[in-house]
Amino acid sequence: MGGDNDNRFDYIIVGAGTAGCLLANRLSADPHKRVLLIEAGGRDDYHWIHIPVGYLYCIGNPRTDWLFKTEPDPGLNGRSLRYPRGKVLGGSSSINGMIYMRGQSRDYDGWAAATGDDAWRWDGVLPFFRQHEDHWRLDAGGERPPGFDAALHGHGGEWRVEKQRLRWAVLDAFAEAAQEAGIPATPDFNRGNNEGVGYFEVNQRAGLRWNTAKAFLRPAAYRRPNFEMWTCAQVQRLLFETVDGETRCDGVLVRTPHGLEEARLEPGGEVLLAAGAIGSPQLLQLSGIGPAALLQRHGIAVVKDLPGVGANLQDHLQIRAVFKVDGVSTLNTLASSWFGKARIGLEYALRRTGPMSMAPSQLGAFAKSSPDKAWPDLQYHVQPLSLDAFGEPLHGFNAFTASVCNLNPTSRGTVMIRSADAADAPSIAPNYLSTDEDRHVAARSLRLTRRIVSQPALARYRPQEHKPGVQFESDEELARLAGDIATTIFHPVGTCRMGPVDDARAVVDSRLRVRGVKALRVVDASVMPTITSGNTNSPTLMIAERAAAWIVAGE
Repeated sequence: MGGDNDNRFDYIIVGAGTAGCLLANRLSADPHKRVLLIEAGGRDDYHWIHIPVGYLYCIGNPRTDWLFKTEPDPGLNGRSLRYPRGKVLGGSSSINGMIYMRGQSRDYDGWAAATGDDAWRWDGVLPFFRQHEDHWRLDAGGERPPGFDAALHGHGGEWRVEKQRLRWAVLDAFAEAAQEAGIPATPDFNRGNNEGVGYFEVNQRAGLRWNTAKAFLRPAAYRRPNFEMWTCAQVQRLLFETVDGETRCDGVLVRTPHGLEEARLEPGGEVLLAAGAIGSPQLLQLSGIGPAALLQRHGIAVVKDLPGVGANLQDHLQIRAVFKVDGVSTLNTLASSWFGKARIGLEYALRRTGPMSMAPSQLGAFAKSSPDKAWPDLQYHVQPLSLDAFGEPLHGFNAFTASVCNLNPTSRGTVMIRSADAADAPSIAPNYLSTDEDRHVAARSLRLTRRIVSQPALARYRPQEHKPGVQFESDEELARLAGDIATTIFHPVGTCRMGPVDDARAVVDSRLRVRGVKALRVVDASVMPTITSGNTNSPTLMIAERAAAWIVAGE
């Protein structure tokens, strides 16, 4: 970090996570534009980031995780949840489940309707998914089975998509059972309608996690003389100036290992918030942009009263049903001894295959909670293992877990600052299962899980419901039990949502510019009006790709 003359940039990007890394790459490609990328965490040089199973050691680790927790949630019968968010280069792409999932075409058509901007329609965003994609089926000799449309995918981009490097007999049986229950097999969850069952594709390269720092910062951005990156540097607040009666963001105040530093914009530059669905609304509120009453309560001068900042929090809540099985191996027993763990480690060291290469969930399914649904509204993450809670030991018996989540929850939560100090974690209140519709879907999803498990394909393994328990059958019982056993699948979005100019609750317009403040955009999952129907990492990359094109074009 240099003196005042060195700390002026054309683009200041706050957050080197999923969106921030792509933005840094695209915007620094112009050698005449000086780009600063600021990350509160450190570099992604921790070995467990890159070994796929290492998410177990990254979540809950202050080296890589913000260590957020939710408020006690009435919908979860008063429970608080761990709420992992990446605090490291690559952000949550360094600690997530690595699943490549776009969502459904109707998600983006809904965004276009909500914003009045057809640029967000499925046909409009598909090229921006393809632009950075590097899909394994398009490699020389790649498999292209019936049902896979190569025109929907990209090749040669930075974001590697590969098939998983292991299979499990119990998961193969679950996939057969799902088909017997009426869920078709699919070779591709990313064609616009993700209904079906199959193994997830993952963001890995040759058995190693492929995070956005590897994909977009190394090697291209690091080599560019117009690119600068500050790590272990947390932005305290945004800086503003008034020009001709208009409020303009002029830079950021950053706490670095060397003390407080200011980074300022060159004329015509922009500050781009890419701090995520928790960090971006928190920073806006700390800077005086948000609900006026909240800001005044914490002694923060109101720059712009935007009541939608921190509202509209949406997340996928997974209900984890556990089934004991006989006559088939699962990770519970394979990893139960030092000998078993040594075999697993040796296989990974020699071949980059086996349990150490696996994503947290291997098999997926998208299904309808009732026949009247036009689109799948449930997603399964099926795992050849079981435990009481994340971070606790595996059970001592063979079992699989069928986690199911409501893809389109109607419950809405909030992210609100607790004080004017950037070091204080915000209050996160998801308000899970707070609507009748979400409780009904939870009950129906558990019934569908039981129907799948009762099919002939799984009968040879004699599955027994360990959790929640077959004695619970009514809607009321199942909804209450969902509150007891459900947990986040780490997909917070929507807290700085985009909308049309006449929408008082929208935080940004359809081009992601903050309402009433010049030279400031939000570019991350917080801008989603509604959550996508699946994992949210790759849709966030698409948002950044779409935004980068607008920024470069001066729109």
